Amino acid sequence: MTIYSSNNAGYSSNNPDDSEKAKKGSYFGLPSLDVSVAFPQATPASIFPPCASDYYQFDDLLTPEEQALRMKVRKCMEKEIAPIMTEYWEKAEFPFHVVPKLAALRIAGGTIKGYGCPGLSVTASAITTAEVSRVDASCSTFILVHSSLAMLTIALCGSEAQKQKYLPSLAQLNTIACWALTEPDYGSDASSLKTTATKVEGGWILEGQKRWIGNSTFADVLIIFARNTTTNQINGYIVKKGAPGLTATKIQNKIGLRIVQNGDIQFKKVFVPDEDRLPGVNSFQDTNKVLAVSRVMVAWQPIGISMGAYDMCHRYLKERKQFGAPLAAFQINQQKLVEMLGNIQAMTLVGWRLCKLYEKGKMTPGHASLAKAWITLKARETLALGRELLGGNGILADFLVAKAFCDLEPIYTYEGTYDINTLVTGREITGIASFKPAALNRRSRL
Repeated sequence: MTIYSSNNAGYSSNNPDDSEKAKKGSYFGLPSLDVSVAFPQATPASIFPPCASDYYQFDDLLTPEEQALRMKVRKCMEKEIAPIMTEYWEKAEFPFHVVPKLAALRIAGGTIKGYGCPGLSVTASAITTAEVSRVDASCSTFILVHSSLAMLTIALCGSEAQKQKYLPSLAQLNTIACWALTEPDYGSDASSLKTTATKVEGGWILEGQKRWIGNSTFADVLIIFARNTTTNQINGYIVKKGAPGLTATKIQNKIGLRIVQNGDIQFKKVFVPDEDRLPGVNSFQDTNKVLAVSRVMVAWQPIGISMGAYDMCHRYLKERKQFGAPLAAFQINQQKLVEMLGNIQAMTLVGWRLCKLYEKGKMTPGHASLAKAWITLKARETLALGRELLGGNGILADFLVAKAFCDLEPIYTYEGTYDINTLVTGREITGIASFKPAALNRRSRL
């Protein structure tokens, strides 16, 4: 074993840690260079690029109020979230200190009218979803779970007393909510969930487990779906943080939406009083009222993510030089950038039309599923092009695209996978359901 001498003390050490440190060199373990020092030729996403993706002037289709709200959200996200998002994404921690900034936007509650909620149009709510996602998809998912799932369930399926009790605080983000449908054994097949609710005197006893529930590790209010053991139907319940028998633990090692705190929830004889049973949820079909709106919002997340990636690439290609010229001067790079831009125009217009169909009462489940499936598919293509354009920096979260690339993957899957959503639309246009193999259905699909 090699013995290294200390210059100061004049002794030899047999400590293996000292030996290993000396072998690795004096600079081993030094903190990383700031990215602006390590790579001064291009600006990182902490200084967010200006929006350059509205090539077909979609903004003209918005009302002045929607335009103003869009700019308000954009300014907040660029100023408050962009400088910190990479750090928190890398740590997989939630930045609780920005919640008051998000609350000040007055977008929580989205389309809900009254009870302190903003009462936005579906289009306005969708635009805010895109603007938040443009900078950080995790923040967008945090708001979507809280607002378009949990709050909307209370608004559409809750009693008047429940609305008055819970919605005002949730709208101010003074309290946070989560929405728990998915289970370890039931994802796409959520209607088969097996968490149970058993009627007892004065309330219900919940037993079971939920998985992948965003916001669950810190939520004050949990919207839970469980099977009524008497009727065998799906019912909804409001569970409060700290209820005896309730635990929520963080899912580790995610590669996407790392800021979102997804959790496993366990119910061990959790008592829920009768007053917290949601009277408007009496079967699985009642969840569709909520999912119809949330699926519209989820379709706008990949639009926003793609906008941010394009904006980053647009600036980067003009700043970064190789072979004596900016990357934007090379034909193949221009082609890829234009492909990204074209995708965003098409995705945006599909999303906008979906909003208008909903507002006119004409949107069907097939419409929403096709939009969510197709938009996320095109966003995947768009992000892959952006990843190529940034070269080595395309795998660094500091330049947004790698982070956005990873964040898109869970969105491609949640609120219905690509495949399940295509089958929803397929059922609508053919009249034939094909979710289960024919052999399992014991009858021919024909």
